[in-house]
Formats: sequence, C-alpha cells, structure tokens
Amino acid sequence: MVKSAIVSDKLADKFRTEKETPYTRFIAAEGLDIINGLYVPSLHDVELKPWARRGGNAVFINHDASRTSNDCYVMEIPAGSKLAPQRQLYEETILILSGRGSTTVWNDNGDRASFEWGPGAIFGIPLNAHHQHFNGSGSAPARFVSVTNMPPLLNVFEEPEFLFNTPYDFKGRFSGEPDYFADQGEQKGLLMETNFVADAVNLPLIEAKERGAGGGHIRFQLAKSSMNSHISQFPIGTYKKCHRHGPGAHVIILSGEGYSLMNPEGEAPTRYEWKVGSMIVPPNMWYHQHFNTGTTPARYLAFKYEGVAIRNAQGVPKAWISSRIGGDQIDYADESADVRTMFSDALAKNGLAPRMDAAYEAEKADLPPLS
Repeated sequence: MVKSAIVSDKLADKFRTEKETPYTRFIAAEGLDIINGLYVPSLHDVELKPWARRGGNAVFINHDASRTSNDCYVMEIPAGSKLAPQRQLYEETILILSGRGSTTVWNDNGDRASFEWGPGAIFGIPLNAHHQHFNGSGSAPARFVSVTNMPPLLNVFEEPEFLFNTPYDFKGRFSGEPDYFADQGEQKGLLMETNFVADAVNLPLIEAKERGAGGGHIRFQLAKSSMNSHISQFPIGTYKKCHRHGPGAHVIILSGEGYSLMNPEGEAPTRYEWKVGSMIVPPNMWYHQHFNTGTTPARYLAFKYEGVAIRNAQGVPKAWISSRIGGDQIDYADESADVRTMFSDALAKNGLAPRMDAAYEAEKADLPPLS
C-alpha cells in the first residue's frame, strides 16, 4: 500500500494559502476540472466539460509535480466544428486519439502551414504560433490528448492575457515553412528531428536492447520544443526493465495490453492494468516497469519534459543505466522473484508463456559486476 502522506488538518491549515496557484485558479475560472493523472484507465472515456475559450470540451489531468513541470488535457472537437484560434507562450505536444481533421498554423506575417491528421498522429505546436484545429467529420467528434508546460509559465507570469496574447514570433521555431509539418525527419541516433508523425502506432523503431526484452525505441523533439517524447515497443511475452526518473512522463498506450508496476523506493509495487488509450504518469523517482500480457507487441508513447531525464556526465539518462554503477535502472538479474511469478501468472490467464530467456541471457554480456 502506497503511503498517502496525508497529515492533520492543523498542519494542512498552515499551508492552505499555498495549495492553489495562478494555474489552478485559471483552470477553475475556465469552468474545467483537474483530475489525477497517476492512472487513467481510458483517455477515450474521461468525462469532459465545455471549454468556452476553445469552443470544445475538455478536462485537465495533473500529476504530483505539475505545478513545476507539465500538465495534460484531453480535448474533444464536436462533429462538424472547429476550435477557436489560439497562440500561447508555452509548448504543446499532441496525440490524436480518435477522429480525423486538420490543423493550420501561422505567424504574425500571415505565413501558413496546414496539415491533416487522423488517429495515432503526433505533432507539436510551435511556441507562440497562431493555430486552429478543425474536425473533418460532420458526424463524429475528434478527440486528442495534449501535454504542455503551461503550469510553471502561468505560475511565473500569473496573467493569462500575457500568456495568450503576446505578439511575438519565435522565428527559430517557426517561420511559415509550408513543409513544416511534412511527415518526414532526419534520424540522429535515437532522435528523429520532425514536427509531425502521421502514424505513431506503426512507425518503424530502432533497436534499444539497453531497456531490455529486445524492444524498439525512437525519440522526438517536436516543433523544436524543450519538451521531448519517445515511443517504445516490446514483444509478446516480454517486459521492460524497471527504472525511475523525474516527474512528468505521460505514458500513453498505443497498442497491446498488459500492466505496469509502480512504487516509491522502499514500498511494495502497485499494479495498474492497461490497454489502448490508457495513461499512467509515474510520480517523481517512483520505480515503474511495463509488462506485455497480450497477444500482440505492446507500444507506448511518452510525452514528457527535459526535467524527467536525470543524466550522467556523458548526457545519458540514468534511467538507461544499471543501478549497479549508479544508474536508476534495475537489471533483470537483480529484480525480485515475485516480478517473474506475477508475470507468468498473468500470461497464463491468456494462454501464453514468458519469452524472456533470451533477454535474461543477453543481459549477461554487459552486466556490471556487483560491487
């Protein structure tokens, strides 16, 4: 059982004036709810409320450190409709959950770039660029999930008018290039430099054995954002290595089914079941581990911000480095036997068996010695 850290009302009263922030007050003034993002069983099913400013329906989702990092919201564009134009002094990355439509982005000179999207598309909104989203269907709504770094910026500037109506073009981010959202990009190691991916569900990945189980991986920096993202996939009957990192990684399931274990150091893990459209957001420095119990490869998208990655002196995220040498990843050889028993039992319920022997064996070649 995860400890709640709930204290007495007497102690809580001493900090009551610090509970709300300019960001939370803004969301409340917009007439919208903020729900807990630790575990969302289905982004397709979360309840939305009308958002007059945008002309759609939405709900905000926060994690334990949203006030200093990033947030998330789910938005639905009604059938045959469009959202109001907007510009914003914060960054935003978007995954289309359902529906088809288009987006137009433009600068103060009137230079425009437009593109179409469908389920599984991901893209970034250039900083402070005007933009507008259109639902291409007259009979069904379109729904997307977005991650932004609005909270810390609104908490600094406090004035929504400044955040949404400052006339300045960041030319290094967007200069009206007509092919800005072309479905292409240059691959640099694990990083693909692009602003738009038409189909994140089927995008080819790069081998990333360091994370275990023969999986694939690719990283993005959409719209030259300081926020980054990645896609990981792992085969049937396998699971990823357990690791931890900073807060704000919004892990959204793109394909497959399974579960994740999450726990703060020193406490027993809690199990969270997932399917396509589920989202988990591991709290700051909580260990977490993802398990594929389905009949297809499992793939997830993680929208995050740079503060998630605690890096070594070489720039490598410590979540990729063995805990045996000071990293934040637990090797298969060091995991609890209960992890493997639980996984075998979960697979058996689906008539499957673990396919981890090759991964256990492959790890030995690069496994650091125990100190």
